[in-house]
Amino acid sequence: MANGLTLIHQYLPTTPVVVADVWVRAGATIEPEEWSGMAHFLEHMIFKGSKRIGPGVFDRTIENLGGSTNAATSHDYAHFFLTTAADYLKDTLPYLGEILLQAEIPEHEFYCERDVVLEELRYSLDDPDWIAFQALTETMYQNHPYKRPILGDEGLLLQHTPNQMRCFHRTHYQPQNITVCIVGGIAEDKAFTLLEKSFRNFSTPSECPPHFIDAEPPLIDVRRSELYVPRIEEARLSMGWLGPGVDQLQDAFGLDLISVILASGRNSRLVRELREEKQLVLDISSSFSLQKDSSLFTISAWLETGFLESVEEIIQEKIRQLQNYPVTPGELARYKKMLCHDYIFSTETPGQLAGLYGYYHTIANAELAVIYPEMIKCLDAWDLQRIANQYLAPERYAISIIRPC
Repeated sequence: MANGLTLIHQYLPTTPVVVADVWVRAGATIEPEEWSGMAHFLEHMIFKGSKRIGPGVFDRTIENLGGSTNAATSHDYAHFFLTTAADYLKDTLPYLGEILLQAEIPEHEFYCERDVVLEELRYSLDDPDWIAFQALTETMYQNHPYKRPILGDEGLLLQHTPNQMRCFHRTHYQPQNITVCIVGGIAEDKAFTLLEKSFRNFSTPSECPPHFIDAEPPLIDVRRSELYVPRIEEARLSMGWLGPGVDQLQDAFGLDLISVILASGRNSRLVRELREEKQLVLDISSSFSLQKDSSLFTISAWLETGFLESVEEIIQEKIRQLQNYPVTPGELARYKKMLCHDYIFSTETPGQLAGLYGYYHTIANAELAVIYPEMIKCLDAWDLQRIANQYLAPERYAISIIRPC
């Protein structure tokens, strides 16, 4: 659009539903370190409205028209989405645009909502899996803001002020940082006209204290952290490796394929040996999280403490097998099909499509959202062997262990 805002639209004439998903390049990575948690806290405060739309009015308006709305914050983005009948988008999108662009951040609501955010943080500290993942990222990332929790730090949250949040909002919630994905039963011309009317009154830009994103150095050894957590019965073992960012997409998708070969379903390598045959773990999983900068490949297990050393050694050995021996044709075909089918299932609804386009456009560009199946199909056994050797060194990784007290 003329003001720098990006519209991504897909017309689905067979559905009476429309999803508007607004993506903002204003996640936790752009917070000044002393403002940790500001991006997520602002997500809450957006719903407190503007001068014209008071607290709760937006939610009631959407619900009274049979729609729904929600939001989420990550390191690389924040996004806000509503689902409504196509005929009601003209009545709901202006409200979403108003609270996003003209957030009032009232002082009384700020301090009340801060208690809600702090409670959410304290609740997360009762989740051993969240603790394990956070311990892993803090061990893995030495410089990058990816090491910081998205929810922030309680001590720093208590120091935040409404004026700081207004500054953060007016700095980053500007058109060049925003992508709006509109998918469903509305034609392009109507969507464009409605968006122009709903997203034109941006706040006067401000300027936050600077934030710094340093390149993350490669791992050169094994970095370990251990915590003791009360009221848990099983230990948690989490291992992580640094992966490529979006600028090396073939390697990133290759790690996605390796993750399911290792631990997705009863026949995957780690699940079969560690859970089904040797019964050394209660469960084990692997995942690859594509991020704008250095991504994250993880293997996580739930197990008794006496098996920790054995399980770590077996995981190392499975990584070495990937590096030294090509994946068999049958195994490769099976897991390629699994990922391609998962992709198809993730594009069935307007909400899924809007989320897919918005995510990829926010961290790179929207065209990448549609090439995933073809890139997965193009990977061969030698690609996976090279990728495993390049990124998954069995002697260079981060590991966090959570033990019962």
